[in-house]
Parts: sequence; C-alpha cells; structure tokens
Amino acid sequence: MEDAFYRTAEEVLETFRVHKDFGLTEEQVALHARLYGQNTVSREEGVPLWQLVLKQFQDQLVVILLFAAGISFILALFEEADDRVTAFFEPLVIVLILAANAAVGVIQETNAEKAIEALREYEPDTATVLRNGDLRLLRAEELVPGDIVEVSVGMRVPADCRIIELASTVLYADQSILTGESVSVSKSPEPIADRQGIIQDKSCMLFAGCTVVRGKAKCIVTGVGERTEIGKVRRNIAETKAVTTPLKRRLDEFGSFLSRVILFICIIVWLINVQNFWNPEHGSALRGAIYYFKIAVALAVAAIPEGLPAVVTTCLALGTKRMARKNAIVRSLPSVETLGCTSVICSDKTGTITTNRMSVTRLLLVDDLSPAGNGKLVELEVTGHGDFSPFGDVLYGGSTLASPLKAMPQLAELSVVSAFCNDASIVFNMDSRHFDKIGEGTEAALITLVEKLRTPDEDYNAGIQSMSLFQRASAARTYWSRLFERVATLEFTRDRKSMSVFCRRFSDDTLHMFVKGAPERIIERCQYVRLSNGKHSTITPNLRRQLLEAVTDLSAGVHALRTLAIATRDDPPPLETIDVRDTVGFARYESNLTFIGLVGMVDPPREEVRAAIETSALAGIRVIVITGDNKATAEAICRQIGIFDDYEDLSGKSYTGREFEGAL
Repeated sequence: MEDAFYRTAEEVLETFRVHKDFGLTEEQVALHARLYGQNTVSREEGVPLWQLVLKQFQDQLVVILLFAAGISFILALFEEADDRVTAFFEPLVIVLILAANAAVGVIQETNAEKAIEALREYEPDTATVLRNGDLRLLRAEELVPGDIVEVSVGMRVPADCRIIELASTVLYADQSILTGESVSVSKSPEPIADRQGIIQDKSCMLFAGCTVVRGKAKCIVTGVGERTEIGKVRRNIAETKAVTTPLKRRLDEFGSFLSRVILFICIIVWLINVQNFWNPEHGSALRGAIYYFKIAVALAVAAIPEGLPAVVTTCLALGTKRMARKNAIVRSLPSVETLGCTSVICSDKTGTITTNRMSVTRLLLVDDLSPAGNGKLVELEVTGHGDFSPFGDVLYGGSTLASPLKAMPQLAELSVVSAFCNDASIVFNMDSRHFDKIGEGTEAALITLVEKLRTPDEDYNAGIQSMSLFQRASAARTYWSRLFERVATLEFTRDRKSMSVFCRRFSDDTLHMFVKGAPERIIERCQYVRLSNGKHSTITPNLRRQLLEAVTDLSAGVHALRTLAIATRDDPPPLETIDVRDTVGFARYESNLTFIGLVGMVDPPREEVRAAIETSALAGIRVIVITGDNKATAEAICRQIGIFDDYEDLSGKSYTGREFEGAL
C-alpha cells in the first residue's frame, strides 16, 4: 500500500479491515497472504554453471579464436602421422587459454553474486504481532499486510509500516541504510500531505531493515517482501543491466575489424592460388584447393592475437583481486576497466567518507569564575578508535589524565548524566568482533564516553582491565547503576530540544534531575554552574556569553563538532507533581539548572580516505563530496580528508543546494 503515508491511520486500518487493538484474524491472515504475499524476498534464481561458462565465450575475439581453433583441429586430422602431433598443438593451446579465461570470469561473477546477497542481513528474524487480540512473537517472514506490530528501542523494523499510535512521547528511527544519513529521524502518526514525498519526507512510515533508536509505537504493516523499500533496492540491483565499458567496446570493435580483414585476406590468398590447384605436386585439384585452404587458415590463426584475451583477463583479474581486498564488489571483470577511465568521483559523506559512528572528541568545563564574572574554561580532548569502542583516554594540555574523574570532579557528574539521561547502549558483537550500538548514534557516543572516563573507584577501575569485552562494553555504566536508579523520564521533544531523567540515589534516597540537550536551550535555563571544586556558583552574563561563543567555536570551527550541553537540577520537583504525559509542560521543570559542561562529538572520517584522495589526485581524478549535512560540518570533514587545504580560506564562498554539492 504505497499511498499509506498520506492517508490517516484510521483510513489505513479501514482499508485492511483491522482493529488496532485486536489485529487480524487467522482467516484474514490467510486471505492477505494470498492477496499481497508474505514477508519474504524471493531468491534470485542462480544462473546455471553452463550458462555462466557460455557467457564467457560471447566475446568476438574469443569467437574468432574458437572458430580458428576448430578449423585448425579439423585440418590437423588430415595431416600426415608424423606431423599430426605438432598440428594439434596450436588449437590445443588456444583452447587452454580460452578455458582459463572463462574460469576466471565464472569465479568472479559467482563471488559477486554472493556479496550482493549480503542485503539479506537487514531482514529481521522476529516480530511482535497482534493477532486475534493476542500479542505474539512470530517469525518476520509470517507477516502480511494489515498485521499490527509493536516496535521499540533497538528493534529492527520487520516490514514497511504505517505508524498508527505512539506508546511514548517521541519516536526516532535510524534510516541510514536507505538514506545514508546518520541522524535519526523523528516519526509521528500524522499523515503527509505531499503525495510526491520521498523516503525522507514520510515521517509517518517505518521502513523494513531500519532500526528504532528511541520510543515505542504500534504500526500496521503496509508492505512486505519485495514491495518494501529495501526490497526495491535489492530488486533494482538484481535487474541492473551490464553497461558496455569502453575497453569492452573497443575490443569488440577491434574484433569485428580484425575478423573482416582476416576473412578478406584469407579469401584473397585462396583465390590468388586457384591457378595452382592443378599443380601436379598436389595430385589433384581438390588436394590443391585443400592445401591452399590450410595456408589461408594458418594465416588467419597467425594473424589473430590469441594471447590478447588472456592478457586482458589476467590484468582485469588482478585488478579485481586488489579491489576485493578493499571489500569492493565487482560483478563482471570488464567493469574493473572503468576505474581506469574515471576522471571524477562523487562520494556520499556519511558512512562512506565517514565511519557513520559518532564519537565524543571534546569536553568543555568551567574551572573557576573571576571577580569580574568571566569563566576560566577548560577544554579536554577524548581519544579513541573513532567508533563505539570503550577504550580511550582524556587529555588535558596534551597530557593524559590517569584518573580523569578525580582530576576534574565535574567529569563524574557529567558521566552520571550521560549514563542515565540516555536510552542507548553499547554491546560487543561476538560475530563481527566489534562494539555495536543499540539506539541513537548520539546517545551511543555518550555511553562510549562514560566507559572511557571509567569510575572514581580505583579498585573497580583495576577490575575493569580483566573484564571480558562483553562486560567491558557496559562496565562503567554498571558501576553507576549501583548508585542511582532511574525512576522517571521527560523524553526529548522538538520544541524544547532536551531530555531529562529523574534518578534516586540509593545511599540517601535523594532525588536528582539530569538534563541533556541543545546548548543554546540548556544554557538559557541554567542559573548556576558547577566549578572544579565541586561547588556551584551563580552563572554570570559574561560566562553565559562565553559558553555560547564556545558552542559556536566548537560547532563552526575546524572540527565542526555536534555539541550537547549537560546539566542537573539540584532541587527537582517531587515526582508526584509531574505528569510525564504532558510534553508541552516539560520545559517548566527544566529550570534553575546547574551547568556541568559541553560535549562535542563528530562522525570521524575513515582513516584510509585521506590517502585514497591523495592517490586520486595523483591520478588526475577529482573527488566531489555530496552531503546533506550543514556547510560548516562538510567543510571541516573536507579539510580533514584533504579536499580542502588546512589553511584554505573558504570565507568568501557561499554554497547552497546543488552549488555547494558541486563545489565540494
């Protein structure tokens, strides 16, 4: 049901004749399975081996060589017994060369097809489905259009769904596998008026293979199997027809030209010697005709460069092997040649130039206040692997802080806020041997920061060193969870651009409020600031201005970081006075805050990108980065990877839309 995004939730439910609190009956499931199909993607029928082999012999030069080898083989049968072995040698060599050529091509195409099947990894295994009024856990492939499913944080969406009801104040989904952008997208049940809307516009839809990073919702399945957006991507890849490359085109042209020339010369040579057919040395005119026909065929075989297909195939195979080491999928050997003809490379930024893994790289704290009201700001650098690995250090002035939470007391409070004002988590994937996120990338970056900061307990920190990688993913967070309990949440909303949680300390049963959000919104609500001595002081107009300027410097500077402000409220209102469903009134609770610090994070470029761009420049290839990110962030990334020089002045350049994409 491709028009579900501009219909209301009630209209979609009526179309499938289903109640949101009851789901489909078993009879309806069977009917919808027949009408719309189930949630499976039909596997593309594999090409038989004999067809793959036959495909390798469709090149014109190869056909000419096969024809010449066949003629040579037939003529060898008429040779004298003493010369027959030598006569068979030439066609045998030609056949062996062509067989090796075909084997390389078949192996390459088989490997490419296996790589394309990797898209199946985005198909979820199970789904929580409402049927006959009961909530069940079913295999995702059993879903049919009209099924009511529930999705929540960390779940992969099992099919294309229309949101009908939110079970939380907000809902965010990661659509990077379809759109390439790492920023999660806000979702709501409201229909979209624009019927020409693209994927990014369909805020009331969840797409198969995407991940829910925040919130919970009830949805109705509108598309399954190949009718989903990810299914269309897979089908388009499978249906893509091979484009004739310049090398293939030139070889075909050369083969056609050579075949005509050779055929013409052979006929001329044979006709010139017609008068010699009756030479007494041949015994008869027929023997003479055969003799000069052999000469013509020998001339043709000699003129054909039988080594050319083998040399071309070998070169392409070597190029394919080198690209395979870089995880590049090459579906057919001739397509490797297009890289040699490339003059411009247009690349997406998120996930291609960058790792698509947010990482905290800068922290900003307030050390002290001068009598004039100016703050002494302290900037810390956070190191690591540029992913969600919990291993890294905190640097101050270029020196590593051995115990950062003791050296900077505000960091302990910042760590607690980051750990609890957060719905994401980090896990160690045993299959890939990497740390992966569950939830939104920005929040996962904060959890990674918590793990890098470790804890104020040195004995516990010593024990962390001996933990398994699975335990290490949440070691520091586990420590803090023994001290605090999260009891209520004021979820993020667009209007106030912040999230708050209420936590109770076990030791004294006191209530604390932790807040994170957009710096400009948080700073204006702060009345106090936490200093390095652990005390709080009234925030001054000068300090407020300094902090806002620091946000601008971090956001638009060389690093172009995405910034978040961390704060607390020391005297939160009693829980019984708070209505967590009143999202409009959340802002009034987030007042009289105490500013803790700023967190700057970035989606770092891949380590190998800069060297690749330098190599491209040496080869005369221009690299263009195309992104939907803001100008400052794009410029900063382009400086880091070498597209712009570190000191190149871009202040006089102003790009918007397509102009900016082309300039980068």
